[in-house]
Amino acid sequence: MSRWLQSGRRRDICYLLAGSEERRGQQVKSALESHYEQRIDPSGFYGSLSALVDAGFVEKRTDGLHDVYTLTDAGQDRLDEHVSWLTEQTA
Repeated sequence: MSRWLQSGRRRDICYLLAGSEERRGQQVKSALESHYEQRIDPSGFYGSLSALVDAGFVEKRTDGLHDVYTLTDAGQDRLDEHVSWLTEQTA
């Protein structure tokens, strides 16, 4: 498994983006905070999101005043690999 997916937060960001067309960063952060039941430091969250963009697994574009994010094909491929690995480990 590639290093980028070793971060649970990065994985979870990708899973949230896989389930939608595109989302604002704040929407993703709020969804994670709800799931984790705790506040997430904005700098850490946006650092994780930027790392995914830099790696080519998430695409960022500006929509008016906001940046919106989508999962790329490469990001989806990594999620698929992760699901396969989990399936193997729990079979």
